[in-house]
Amino acid sequence: MKVPGHSFSARRDLVPHINNRWHYHAEIELIHFKKGEGTQFIGDSIKRFKPGDVVMVGSNLPHCWKFDNIYFEENTTANADVRVAHFTENFWGENFLSLPENNNLKAVLEKAGRGLQIVGKPRQVVAELLEQLITSTGSKRIILLMEALSSISGCKQLSSLSSIGFKPDFVDSENERINAIYEYSLKNFKGKIQLQQIAEIANISPNSFCRYFKSRTRKTYSQFLIELRVGHACKLLIENNQCIKRLCYESGFNNFTSFHKYFKLITGKSPLTYQKEFTAK
Repeated sequence: MKVPGHSFSARRDLVPHINNRWHYHAEIELIHFKKGEGTQFIGDSIKRFKPGDVVMVGSNLPHCWKFDNIYFEENTTANADVRVAHFTENFWGENFLSLPENNNLKAVLEKAGRGLQIVGKPRQVVAELLEQLITSTGSKRIILLMEALSSISGCKQLSSLSSIGFKPDFVDSENERINAIYEYSLKNFKGKIQLQQIAEIANISPNSFCRYFKSRTRKTYSQFLIELRVGHACKLLIENNQCIKRLCYESGFNNFTSFHKYFKLITGKSPLTYQKEFTAK
């Protein structure tokens, strides 16, 4: 990702398919979604991403952002607009992070190994610095990146995304299989997905699929589907004022009791509380 004449890369993406494949790389990634929303996969974390989000992904942590279907429709008015920087941990030299002044910076880069959601005031600061960075030249680029990372290192509300026990199994040939599973699941999670169906997509036996999926994601496929459904319910709760019980079925749940239970388990809030808190912002 390093480009000639630069020690790290920074760019603006205006198409939704750039980062929609499950992948990993040695570079740390700092990304700001100015426009666009969909489902974010980082390690074993699944959640919605939306305009304004700023995320940092550590070295070799698998990830992808799958934009909603509307962004790929013909004549769509939905636009993607993303700023992203890639840099290696030692692009500024082998001993830079060992300087005592950089203790906080070194610590936050280590935390990025699990993926970090940047919130509060630093989120807006980093977004503005990335905006400047993509058009800057010379040493100003390094200064802007340093300012962004300094702002993140001072953030008191950093939220880790992937679980502490997630250990990716680096097998490049498996990326396509994971992508196929994710693609099929995102298209069909509102209905009932049979084990036989998803095993065929992965091109392995049903019994092998269960072991395979858990070994790669640290969760069962059933858990994975529940998280997709809850994420979709969050989107509908924010966008619509319709009956919550109706949203339950539109998100793929078979009954309201299960929906309420899993929604609260994953988000920490009831569907109604979640909706009220968001609309009150």
